[in-house]
Amino acid sequence: MPEIIEIDTEEITLGQFLKLANIIDSGGMAKVFLKEFDVYVNGELDDRRGRKLKVDDIVEIDEVGAFQVGRAED
Repeated sequence: MPEIIEIDTEEITLGQFLKLANIIDSGGMAKVFLKEFDVYVNGELDDRRGRKLKVDDIVEIDEVGAFQVGRAED
């Protein structure tokens, strides 16, 4: 079961999502992180930090875990 990371917008970039999920410390680390780790978005390998994620998307990272984009409740 993936860990749910809630956002309060319609979409979020993969780089922002990694920071929000406390996987990286800053947005600047996203590029390096995506080169070192295989990151799958909805089952497809993706290394674009600007990739747009929407609610219910699944992000799986080798050696780190699985995460789902969730909607923050008002």
